[in-house]
Order: sequence, then C-alpha cells, then structure tokens
Amino acid sequence: MTDQTFKTTINWTEYWDGADDETRTKTAPAAQLTLDPLESFVETVAQPGAVADVGCGPGTVPFRMAERFPEADVVGYDAAEPVLQENRERAEGEGHHNLAFEQTVLPEFDPGRSFDLVTCFYTLTYVEEIEAALAALYDAVGPGGHLVLTYHNRFAHRHFQRIAEDPHEHLGPESPWDPDNFADRFELLVEGENLLSHERIHDTLGTWPRSIWSVAGEDERYAAWRHNPMVYVPK
Repeated sequence: MTDQTFKTTINWTEYWDGADDETRTKTAPAAQLTLDPLESFVETVAQPGAVADVGCGPGTVPFRMAERFPEADVVGYDAAEPVLQENRERAEGEGHHNLAFEQTVLPEFDPGRSFDLVTCFYTLTYVEEIEAALAALYDAVGPGGHLVLTYHNRFAHRHFQRIAEDPHEHLGPESPWDPDNFADRFELLVEGENLLSHERIHDTLGTWPRSIWSVAGEDERYAAWRHNPMVYVPK
C-alpha cells in the first residue's frame, strides 16, 4: 500500500525520513505513557499468541511485546516505509525473529489474518475516517482477543483548541509538539472532526470499551487520561 498525506498535511514518509533521535522520542509517547499499563493488562488478561500494533512509528510497542513475549508473533504496522525499514534492520540486528514490520495506512487495515491483541496508540487523531479505522482494527481481532487504543475526546478538543489559538504561548522548548505546525498537525482534533467517546466506540463496534485502568491499576494512569483515554474493547 502506498503512503498518503493526511488532511493534517503531515506526510509521514517525509517526517520519518532522516528523523533524529529527539524527533523519534517526541513522536513516540507510548514509550513514556502506555507501555507499562499495556504490559500489566496483557499479563493480567492473557499472554497473546499474536500481536499487531498499528501506527507503530519507531516500534516502541512491538519491540517491547516481542521482548516480553518471545513466543508471540508480533507485527508493527505504519504508513511510513523509512521508519519501517529502520525497524526491520533493528529487529534483525537484535535477533527478534518473532517480529515483523509491514505498511498500512488507516482507515484501511486488512492484514489478512487475526490477532489476539491489536493496539493503536496516538494514531487515530490523524485519521479523518475514524469510525472506518476503528471497525478495521476491531475486525483484525480474533475471538477472545482485545483491541487496546488511545483516543481524544471532547475535553481534548477544548484543550487543543486553546493551544492552537496561541501555540507559542502554550508550547515551550520541552514540548513534544512544534508550535509552528501545531494547528496543521492537529487540524482534525482542533476542528472536532474525529473525536471519540465511549458511546461512539460502542455505536461503531457494538461493544462497550472498558478503561484500561480497571485492569492495569489506577496508579499507572498518565496525567492526560481524562483528555486521552486508554481503553480496551473485548471480542
């Protein structure tokens, strides 16, 4: 599948081509926010035999899952071939024989197989057809498996609108976002075009999402959990 430029004007191939370590760190919030609760969730619910992480970027989630569960088949999916190729080279160099990386561009996701665990973190905010993306992700979950995702809600909408009004006032040098392109990058969120809620997820998938903290534990919540919930949807 070919890459595309989303409505936010981000071309992920250009973004990742030659990205430095600082850019990689700032574009992979899963490393700081979702890895520990995800691992707690997986250990509590059941060890997966197959895992897919969609929108994997530099591979934070796939590499952790491959290391933690060496018997599992783990696949990382992303829109940008440059970062996928670097992930493949790293996986080969580190000897992760259970780890592969493939290209996909949401809202389309048709891996031709099912997984016990499908994850999607900090990616849906860039997808205009968010309900179609949700349905495609959930379709890839096998019976008894789980979809685990983060999404932005109406609280995030207000928060991002305030930042977009004056990005340089709100975003300091330590921010993961560039104030010069903040409004373009998060256009869909700022305009409120692809917000999610428990109710909208239920209406799309026919199953109620559940808070990850009900399994992972309240003490693992990240600071923005009200704006950017982390939930799981059983199948």
